[in-house]
Amino acid sequence: MEDLTKDLVRVKSINGTEGEKDIGLFLEKRLREIPYFKDRPNQVITKVIDNDPLCRRSVFALLKGHGGSKKTVILHGHTDTVGLSGYGKLADFACDPDRLQEEMARLDKLGMLDLSDEVRADLKSADYMFGRGSSDMKSGDAVFIILLEELSASDTLNGNLLLMLNPVEENLHTGVIDSIDVLLDLKEKYNLDYVLAINNDFTCPSSPDDRFLHIYTGVGGKILPSFYIHGRETHVGQCFEGLDASAVAAAILERIQLSRDFCDTEGSEPTFPPSVLKIKDLKKWYNVQTAAEALVYFNYYVHEESMDSITKKLLHAAEEAYDTVESHLNAEAQWFFKMRNEPYKSVHYKKQILTYDDLYKLTCERCPGTDIPSELEKICENELSNGTDLREIPVAMIRYLIETAGITEPAVVLYYAAPYCPHNTFTEKDGKLMDIIRESASEVGKKYSVSYKIHPYYPSLSDSSYLRIDDDDSSVAALRDNFPAMNKLYPIPVDKIKKLNIPAVNLGTYGKDAHKWTERVNLPVTMHILPDLIREVLRHVFTVK
Repeated sequence: MEDLTKDLVRVKSINGTEGEKDIGLFLEKRLREIPYFKDRPNQVITKVIDNDPLCRRSVFALLKGHGGSKKTVILHGHTDTVGLSGYGKLADFACDPDRLQEEMARLDKLGMLDLSDEVRADLKSADYMFGRGSSDMKSGDAVFIILLEELSASDTLNGNLLLMLNPVEENLHTGVIDSIDVLLDLKEKYNLDYVLAINNDFTCPSSPDDRFLHIYTGVGGKILPSFYIHGRETHVGQCFEGLDASAVAAAILERIQLSRDFCDTEGSEPTFPPSVLKIKDLKKWYNVQTAAEALVYFNYYVHEESMDSITKKLLHAAEEAYDTVESHLNAEAQWFFKMRNEPYKSVHYKKQILTYDDLYKLTCERCPGTDIPSELEKICENELSNGTDLREIPVAMIRYLIETAGITEPAVVLYYAAPYCPHNTFTEKDGKLMDIIRESASEVGKKYSVSYKIHPYYPSLSDSSYLRIDDDDSSVAALRDNFPAMNKLYPIPVDKIKKLNIPAVNLGTYGKDAHKWTERVNLPVTMHILPDLIREVLRHVFTVK
């Protein structure tokens, strides 16, 4: 497992690069070398993502157990990594674990590396492997492959295992979404009953003093609420005569960023609060005019809260932010003109705080003879052909609606953008599976003198979101209404996901600092304890009637 992890890390499969194609080819070749699959080449399947310029592929391997059982467990992981930002002078070694650790030790000895005591101790320890993707999650892929190889050579497997390794997890989850049809086809072809999906994406200590290992029986959802701000531009020499869109965007950020008000507190654990992912004005060049347009969007985790409830809270936050900016403008203008002994009349614009659906309906109402859907489709296609970022294509559509509706006063338009990750949780019907997880964790914990904590939601983003959808129809509909061109920009086959309906658990690799330059995986836990935990879960799943 350790050797294969190093081999996988050496394939620089950074999201959005040719390396994602390379690792798919590497994995296919490695799986086909397993004697079981040499004799059954048709049970290794690849699926190149539709219309993907990089020809990235998902790789599947079906291991059929003895006795003809239909029970099937999916082992799934992702093959891409984030980039090398932060590595600096170590970037050339980031994907070579042995050389990276040698270079880190050399530079640290020379006093040329700023390491914390914890990182330095782990570097000196034989328990950790450093490198991009070592923890997130190439060690997990290696664990699955070696377990599959081991089990394929034995006669102890009383069910079926389907390995699924997907690219494009680190941003749009395109790999797993594109694989849904493959899962349905294999289900029908081989008469498979998907009873559980096991992901082993990275886990880590929740705090410096955390001594537990963590299991997550489900995954939370994620949306991307985005605010387009239509302000009123002005010359900086008449700065009180307009409403700066950038100021409104900043106030929305101030109101929402990391705020507990937007944590989903359903269940035993709250979600992490929203984090801003982009904020900018939409000026294309420098001038001395204040910004007429701005954009800000957030990562927003969801457990159980409905889209209607979330949307209402976000609209209220936008209104509060707008009022804050307008109040500040008037207060500062009043002081300024008083100092100049000039009269001042306070400014109050006819603000409009709208959802995209509100704006669309308003435009249709004001322009009954206009074929608005066709115009929006043309705009979307044009922006796609120009390579516009998926999250910003709706901006051009909103501009058209605002202009067509004749809106000249300041406005804030809330819309949702890609990606949308449904939440996938254990339900009451999964009680036997929960018992299996608890019993397996207890048995392995006793064997290795470790303790597990079991949580209802994986606290990060996961491809497991696309194997079962718990969002109800009304929430999905509310999202679609305010997600411009969702069927074109981020088509989610909701009906097919509901047909799969596979509960998911994350029995993860264990490491530290995923997505940081000090990323590292703990070898004893990941290469010894984790495989035993997976074996125990499989043993129980395939023996329970």
